Amino acid sequence: MKKKSRDSSKPGDLYAAQCEKCFKWRVIPSKEEYETVRQSLNEDPWYCDKKPGMSCDDLGDIDYDTSHVWVIDKPNIPKTPPDCERMVVMRKDFTKMDAFYIMPNGKRVRSRPEVEKFLEAYPKYKDEISVADFNFTVPRIPQEMVPKNLEESRSASGGEKKMKVSKVDED
Repeated sequence: MKKKSRDSSKPGDLYAAQCEKCFKWRVIPSKEEYETVRQSLNEDPWYCDKKPGMSCDDLGDIDYDTSHVWVIDKPNIPKTPPDCERMVVMRKDFTKMDAFYIMPNGKRVRSRPEVEKFLEAYPKYKDEISVADFNFTVPRIPQEMVPKNLEESRSASGGEKKMKVSKVDED
C-alpha cells in the first residue's frame, strides 16, 4: 500500500506494508524494496520481523488515517525491469489512477501493446526486457481517502450518475 501526503502541493510517496500477523503498518524504505515485497506477497506474506530490528511487539510505523491519501496496491505485480521506472499517477479528481512505464531511453509506454512496439523498434532491449515484466494494473483508491470537498463536487458536477425521475400526469 502507498500513502501520499495531503499536506504539500506536490505529494511525496511513502511505501508501506501491513504485517499479516499483527496488522501494523511498516514503512518500506525505498520504492525498489517495496516492489520486491509486492512482487511475491501472495506466496511470501510480509511480517514485521522482515524489517531489521522490528517485531510485532513494537509500535506501528504509521497509522492508516485520512491525514494522508492511501492507495491499495495489488499484490504480485512484477518488479520493474532494470533501467525502467513504473509510474502511477492519481487524477486530480481522485476518480482513478493511471500507470505507465518510462523505458531506458526515456520513452513512455502505457500498455503491453506499446511495450511490444517498443521492443520491435528497439531490439537491443529484448535481452533485458520482456513484455511479461510489465503490469499496468493501478492501485485502488479507498472511498474514505477521497477528500470530502472533492466527493461533493464530483456529485454536484455529475461525476456520479443519478437516475432521472420524470413526473407522469395521472388522469
